[in-house]
Amino acid sequence: MMRPWLLCLPCILGVVLHQGGAAEEGYKRKVHIEFNSTYKGTTVNLLHIRAVGLEDTVHYVWSTMGVPTMLLVHTNSAHSMLHLNWTKLVSSSPFKAIQIEPSTSVQHATALMFTRVFEYYDGNNTADFTHISKPNFYPAYDLEYLVWEHGDWIFNASTRTAVFRGANASDSSHFQNGSISFQVTAFDSTGRENVPPSLLHTANSSKIEFRIEGVTPRGNFSRFGLEMVMLERKGGFKTMKSVQTIDDEYTPTIFKMAQMLSHAENKSHTQSFMQWKAVAYSSPMARRDEALPCQYYDLQDQNGTLNMARTIAQAYFGENLQENHIIQALNISFGIADGDFYDNTHYLSWSSLIGIGSPPEESFSIMVICIMAVALGSPVLLLLVGGLVVFIWKKKHYSEYEPIN
Repeated sequence: MMRPWLLCLPCILGVVLHQGGAAEEGYKRKVHIEFNSTYKGTTVNLLHIRAVGLEDTVHYVWSTMGVPTMLLVHTNSAHSMLHLNWTKLVSSSPFKAIQIEPSTSVQHATALMFTRVFEYYDGNNTADFTHISKPNFYPAYDLEYLVWEHGDWIFNASTRTAVFRGANASDSSHFQNGSISFQVTAFDSTGRENVPPSLLHTANSSKIEFRIEGVTPRGNFSRFGLEMVMLERKGGFKTMKSVQTIDDEYTPTIFKMAQMLSHAENKSHTQSFMQWKAVAYSSPMARRDEALPCQYYDLQDQNGTLNMARTIAQAYFGENLQENHIIQALNISFGIADGDFYDNTHYLSWSSLIGIGSPPEESFSIMVICIMAVALGSPVLLLLVGGLVVFIWKKKHYSEYEPIN
């Protein structure tokens, strides 16, 4: 009879290999967070996350000034600092009000802006707004015109999270008890959050969670989409990539990962990334039956068509921002054909990672490794052990006498 511990050998081997890979992901950063909820009676807010490594620093700067914007600046110094001129920032000419010093340490800088939230009538239940006619689009929610809450209570230093929550003051009927918000989370090491989509994060990334809560839809068959605008210094370029996986342990039934990569001019390496699972959720609990597949669309050039005069992107990159950068928009829509509509729960959330270097690569979890190891390894072990047993049995029953003719 085969020993039970033999069946465990493939699993033990898989765990050892998994732990070996995990050790390589043990890099940590010291994370410092500063949050200025307001400045001298204005509604201007600013969040600065400084993630310090051994020889470099990642700066994440967030503000809802103009539109919700995130600056991502990577330096090759563990001592680089943010310098902010508040007076200039709130003026009509905020150029260079935000600087990272020493400026010679900056290796890569980019910006991500959240500009509009689309709502459209999806009477045919296709969940693809590229095929929706213009009359079926409601007026978009321009995030520039939302009124953003401010106060220390939306910042939690212990969990390294901050929430920017906005409402439409001119549309109290639909925003009476609702809001559009962005939750930012900083990380100091590799890990996963407990709530799906449980993206694999590292010390080189932070998380953005976009939420629509309690906003009254303008129709019974409403779906939503989000417009984001990205900057890339001319010479560099961005690419979109879809990654398939066979492991859906953390996001059941979702096997697709989307990545937007920022490449250096000489294509030698990836400078920064944005990564998300192709799923949103219709409840804060993010259960399996509340998953809403989402899809992204082709990047669209926006040069000369976007007003960024009051954003922190303009405050950092200066007045020649549009001349020196490629500006592109990316749209994401939420929902699946023949699926439920937003008015079922009045809630929508979608999460993404953004960081420097190459995005984290998903590996099989210990549980999946064990299942695969037992499923694939056990038959091989059974064959080997069975063959050995047959060989020994035949040898023991072999007669030393020659047969008589």
